[in-house]
Amino acid sequence: MRSPIAGALLLALSAPVPVLAQSDSAPRATVQALNDGLLAIMKAGGTAKSRAAAIAPQIDRAFDLPLMTRLAVGPSWTTIPAADQQALVAAFRRLTIAQYAANFDSWSGESFVIAPGVETRGGDKLVRTTLNTPGKAAIPISYRLREGGGAWKIIDVFYRNSISQIATRRSDFASVLAKGGAKALVAHLDSLAAKGSF
Repeated sequence: MRSPIAGALLLALSAPVPVLAQSDSAPRATVQALNDGLLAIMKAGGTAKSRAAAIAPQIDRAFDLPLMTRLAVGPSWTTIPAADQQALVAAFRRLTIAQYAANFDSWSGESFVIAPGVETRGGDKLVRTTLNTPGKAAIPISYRLREGGGAWKIIDVFYRNSISQIATRRSDFASVLAKGGAKALVAHLDSLAAKGSF
């Protein structure tokens, strides 16, 4: 005959895992994979081109680049022809890859620490990380993620706890779009990518 203690233990083991814990682990895993990829290219060194080629698959897996492009362009996105939208997404991808390849170019003992708690912002999740470099002040980098297609992907980045990257981009993109339209913005993004601008 099963004892009351054994019965209670069996019931506890069979109880469903809290939904919060399940929903928090996936966004953290996305950011952890990106951090691991960044450390790998830093340790490998090499040229900006080789680092870009190495980090590109991680960027594609971690970021929702189509959504980020649409959010950065803002309300005028719906007035842009589909072909130009695709060109903008491709240019935004090139810029994102170039930025990370340029900014994470060498390794001097750096490490990433992900905060234990994952914050909820509406339907999104905020994962806070810290980039630690020996002898230098820690750099906070936070990622906002949204679930889509069964995966949690980054839709915004907050560098040094400043205003969102998307908000900054929107201000920059709006002036370029107003002057020259989508094709001018593609050229602008490619120019920034060539400079490795963050």
